[in-house]
Amino acid sequence: MNDASQSLPTLWRLTTSRLEGLGAWLAPLGLRLILAWEFGEAGVEKLHGENWFSHVQDSFPFPFSIVSPELSWFMATWFEIIGAFALVLGLFTRFFAFSLLILTFVATAAVHWPDGWSSLAELWQGYAISDDGYGNFKLPLLFALMLLPLVLNGAGKLSVDRLLGRWLLPATRAARADGLAWSLAGLGFGLPLTALFPVLGLGLLLAGIAGVVLFRETLLSSAP
Repeated sequence: MNDASQSLPTLWRLTTSRLEGLGAWLAPLGLRLILAWEFGEAGVEKLHGENWFSHVQDSFPFPFSIVSPELSWFMATWFEIIGAFALVLGLFTRFFAFSLLILTFVATAAVHWPDGWSSLAELWQGYAISDDGYGNFKLPLLFALMLLPLVLNGAGKLSVDRLLGRWLLPATRAARADGLAWSLAGLGFGLPLTALFPVLGLGLLLAGIAGVVLFRETLLSSAP
């Protein structure tokens, strides 16, 4: 292999390492800002608008279906407004991103999900930003996928969370995707999925619980 062919992989590594370094600062910030705008705008509209949750209360998944429309409206409004500010600052990002993820799935089930579907092809007709009788879950699905990296990776380096972590938390450990990690994912993402796919969501929840029990020694042994 000549020097030119050897230098290309090296140049690629040198370039991508810089991009990854910038990504830790800028990529989560971009997601946080655009999501803060969208959810903050929705929250402000609710704050100054009329409560219409009573019209869709029956479509809310349990346990939100048994909460009064007034309380549901209040929670949705202030989680969106406070969550927007938190995302801008990168403060308690995982908590608010996960809360907004649940809110997004509940809203999808109540407003954006088709009334009935018999195949994945029919369901996919609702992947749109218009209400033509098949649902219109494109936008909330995009929001959910944008929230997902913030739940898993946090707010990034340009955030209050990073400062608090350096001051208050033990040193960062190496990231790992072991059995316990997948079990926690089952717990975390099975919960919102139950709003749209009850069987799948409950299956993930049960698998997550079983995994946490099975791998609990891993958690205890990794504690400082």
